[in-house]
Amino acid sequence: MTIPDDATPPALGDGPHGLALGPGRYPLLLVRHGQTDWARDGRHTGRTDVPLNAVGEEQARALRALLAPWDVRAVRVSPLQRARRTAELAGLGDGLELVEDPDLVEWDYGGVEGLATPEIRERLGFEWKIFDHGVPPGRTPGELVQDVAARVAHALARVRPLLDEGPVCVVAHGHSLRVLAATYLGLPPATAAALELSPASLSVLGENHRVPTVRHWNLQAPGA
Repeated sequence: MTIPDDATPPALGDGPHGLALGPGRYPLLLVRHGQTDWARDGRHTGRTDVPLNAVGEEQARALRALLAPWDVRAVRVSPLQRARRTAELAGLGDGLELVEDPDLVEWDYGGVEGLATPEIRERLGFEWKIFDHGVPPGRTPGELVQDVAARVAHALARVRPLLDEGPVCVVAHGHSLRVLAATYLGLPPATAAALELSPASLSVLGENHRVPTVRHWNLQAPGA
């Protein structure tokens, strides 16, 4: 199943930190996909649909142990193959439908797609930072952090009702998940720059007295 691109999200509402009804009763799990060749080399991998490499597949399998205690009841995945394959190898598709949400895709890197940060800074001629400066257009228009935040907020609004029924796992990408976490916490989108997220990592968001919280961040399986 895939959520249509033009699906109208529920209103974010007036709950705490902009989340409709506030945070849910159950935790929201965030899983970044495993290693790809581009990620290994530090290349910005946005909409290019690169697969996991052998290391990434092993990392994804190792996620099973981290996910086992959480009794996940629903899964949402980016439609890019590196995210979906991570979900499959992590066992999230064992008895659950992997529902694709286009709003979970990675940041559109526009004219810097496939480039590493040092190369981008050399080309642009200044100390470029993606969360501050966005990206120049290329074969795709590119996005500012505010664009990414607006998009992942739609995905988050669709997930929110499910969090009253059980834990939900979102499998996506480094930048999109960092911005999603900032949005969940009610923080400015650029705050996501401070949230490091490794390949094949598990992070858990929750609530305390109806205030969104971080329970765990950037957990990795031993030896992953």
